[in-house]
This record gives sequence, structure tokens and C-alpha cells, in this order.
Amino acid sequence: MSAPFYRVPLLSVGEVAFLLYKQTCMKNVPRMCCAPVYVISSSEILGGKILRVTSVTLSNPAEKVAYLIIFHILFVLFVWTYWKSIFTLPVQPGKKYHMSYADKERYENEERPEVQRQILAEIARKLPVYTRTGSGGIRFCDRCQLIKPDRCHHCSVCAICVLKMDHHCPWVNNCIGFSNYKFFLLFLAYSLLYCLYIAATVFKYFIKYWTGELTNGRSKFHILFLLFLAVMFFVSLMFLFGYHCWLVSRNRSTLEAFSTPVFQNGPDKNGFNLGFVKNLQQVFGEEKKLWLLPIASSQGDGHFFPMRALCEAQNPLLSNEEQWEDDGIDEEPHDSGEAASLAIERET
Repeated sequence: MSAPFYRVPLLSVGEVAFLLYKQTCMKNVPRMCCAPVYVISSSEILGGKILRVTSVTLSNPAEKVAYLIIFHILFVLFVWTYWKSIFTLPVQPGKKYHMSYADKERYENEERPEVQRQILAEIARKLPVYTRTGSGGIRFCDRCQLIKPDRCHHCSVCAICVLKMDHHCPWVNNCIGFSNYKFFLLFLAYSLLYCLYIAATVFKYFIKYWTGELTNGRSKFHILFLLFLAVMFFVSLMFLFGYHCWLVSRNRSTLEAFSTPVFQNGPDKNGFNLGFVKNLQQVFGEEKKLWLLPIASSQGDGHFFPMRALCEAQNPLLSNEEQWEDDGIDEEPHDSGEAASLAIERET
């Protein structure tokens, strides 16, 4: 008597990758390194399931084509933005923010704290730096040996100072900052639309499944799996995307939302808020045709940003709330008594 033949179900590439992820990555590799594999694998599994559902449940060829075209447009945009979020390196401050060899040697050889503060004040005087530490001192990174530009922070994971740092994201295994914040927002948006589209197209077949109208047994599992996974991701992404939309409307980063930036005239949570339209343009740029594409279009170079003028006499950056004065950057008056009282912010 011959051995019984067991039918082995065919697995998609994403399902195979997902199984490998569970078997190897979870045990041997740090999770944040495997997160991109997990996200791509999950999206590919959703894609495989939606292809099977459309091929089995839909009988109209035109409807099949329409479903698949929309699905693949969203899928391509989702993968494109995710790719850009991962592989766009965070931008570090320029050379002029780093201490020169002579200044570094003079700073390290000096033992008197007040003279060290004077050295940093002399360096910062030549730079467009207007945010301060909580105690009103110059923001100085002791690890990178540089004066930190406005909105720049040191990432302990990447071990570098990142321009306009928002947060370090383990799901893209990268630091989200000035260079890729637009790509990260688009990634959240297209992920949300991707899950919403799948849930919306599968929902009517889910109803048919419960009412008994769906007779094809092969598609029942795919429909349940698709709806559950799409709704689960949609709900979690909805809150995250909504939070970042609120941050963009206020022109704040995640770090600034938790720790109010301090200016020369004190803390101000709306110090960079220029109004909804200008806040949006600062992230997405002025060319609206590029807003929905993962192409770099953010304003500026990430080293300095227009600020909301609370007191024009104390803040030479703005002559009014609408204009940025480039000519006033190097002409800011500095008082020697004020410089002597500046504190040094050290990264620990």
C-alpha cells in the first residue's frame, strides 16, 4: 500500500520570508534590524491574499483589472516611500558647526569653566544659532564636538547629531529627521490608504461569508485574514499618522512636543510655528506637484529655520512674522557679559 499523499499548500514569497523571519531573526538578530523585513513581508502577504481573493471571488474581468490596478499603484507608492525612509541617511551638521583643531585644543587644555564658556560663545557668535539649553546656555554636543544647530539633537542609536531630529524609528531602522521626515509622513499616509483599500474591498465578501452567500471555501480563510490584518494595521497607523499631522500643523518635532525649545527670550512651544500653510511648505516644499511623491522638496538645508517673532528687538531673525532676514544672521549683537554667563550642554 502506497504512503498517503498530503497536499502541501503553496506559499508566496512574503509568507516564506515571514516564516524565515520568525525562525531566525527573532532568535539571532536584533529586532530593529529585522523590522523592515517584517513590514515588507506583511505587505507582500496582503498582496498575495488580495490577488487570490480577486481571482476567485470576482467574475467580471473589468472589475478584476480595476481592483488590481488601484492595488498596485498603492503598493508601489507604499514600497517606494518605505524604501526612501530606510535608505535616506540622516543629515549631520556642516563643518562650520564643528570645532576647529585649534579651538578644540584650546577648549580641552583650558581648565577654567568660565573661559571654556567664552570659547564656545566666540564660536557660536559666528553661527546662526538661536535656541538654548534649559539654563540658557549654548547647545554643545560633547560627543560630536560641535555647536548644535537649532532643532538638532544627538541620536544615541546612530551616535551622531541629526538635523531637525524627530525620533529614531526601529521600524525603518533609521533616524527620522530633516532629510527623510517627508518620506516618513508619506510612508504612513500610503500605508494607511493601502490598508483602508484592502479592508474596503474585502468587507463586502466578509459579509457574504457570514450570511452564507460565499460558497467557495478556498477564499474564506483569505478574506478573514485580509480583513483582520488590514483593520489591525489601519487602526494603529491612523493614530500615529494623525499625531504627526498635528505636529506638522504646529511645526514641531516629536522631541519638541515633549521638550519645549528654549530661545534667547525663554521657552516657546510655538517658536517655529509660522502658520499652517508655511508649516506645511517647510516639510513638503512650495511645489505642490511634488507633495505626494517621495522626492526631496523640503525648504532649507536643515541648519536654521524661520522663527516666530515674539520680540523683534531681541530677535534679529525676523523683521516681521512673514519674512526671514538672511542679512541679519551674522550681524546679531552679542554682549560679552551675556556670553560669560552661557552654560555648556553636554551629552551624556
